[in-house]
Amino acid sequence: MIVIHHNPECGTSRNVLRAIQQAGYAPVIIYYQQQGWTKPQLLGLFAAAELTPRTALRVTKSPAK
Repeated sequence: MIVIHHNPECGTSRNVLRAIQQAGYAPVIIYYQQQGWTKPQLLGLFAAAELTPRTALRVTKSPAK
């Protein structure tokens, strides 16, 4: 199963979703900006990606800076 945490306003997210679909997959799409996150979800994603919250934080083109 493929899961994508998708932001339809993000070009990269749209391109990744399109590539997944063109490869013949029907991913589970999570619109994270509408659903939000729980702490356990975020920690699980960070662990799976071998990232820390700080290294995962996008600072370019972002209000996080």
